[in-house]
Amino acid sequence: MPLALYGHPFSSYTQKALIALYENGTPFELRCIGPDAPQHSAEWLQRWPLGKFPLLVDGDRALVETSILIEYLQLAHPGPVRLLPADPMAALDVRFLDRFFDLHVMDPVQFAVASALGRVPVEREEGLALASERLERAYAWLEGRLAGQTWAAGVDFTLADCAAAPSLFYADWTHRISEAHPGLRTYRARLLARPSFARAVEEARPFRHLFPLGAPDRD
Repeated sequence: MPLALYGHPFSSYTQKALIALYENGTPFELRCIGPDAPQHSAEWLQRWPLGKFPLLVDGDRALVETSILIEYLQLAHPGPVRLLPADPMAALDVRFLDRFFDLHVMDPVQFAVASALGRVPVEREEGLALASERLERAYAWLEGRLAGQTWAAGVDFTLADCAAAPSLFYADWTHRISEAHPGLRTYRARLLARPSFARAVEEARPFRHLFPLGAPDRD
């Protein structure tokens, strides 16, 4: 039985998992969460009532949290692209950067989105302003951290880049990465050119109207 991934193509964290699956050509079935497939929503919530996706199902095992999910794929369904280094210290660096992109880039984006949707007690403009402040600090740190590197943790594409791709993709829509951060802009473009992420972006393109802050006419 193939792996089943419950999620949505426009979801940043679903994309993070999709990148890992596409990198290694891992067979799986995407079970899209949405009104057109209520059975998928029912199965998903039965397995994970906290209502967050993606959820990966492998036989009797169900996994959530994308970082754990991707590490599981490397252990249980390894492929030619090793997304977490074998060296423990190098792996620690990758895990740190993975957390940085999730917590300091994607989290502010989600806060801005939540304020635009009225899901937090903050006005849209205030939510966007607070997110922009956090993102600008993250951009400045990343500009120095990524200097001279091809990928987030060095020469190899890793879990950290799986996290970086959708995070920076939506972050730039929320608070544009300015010319003051040329290295970060170049890195984002390199991620967009990576076949695994380019595929995820194309699959999500029909849903851009759902972005509550207004999807720009680019990327």
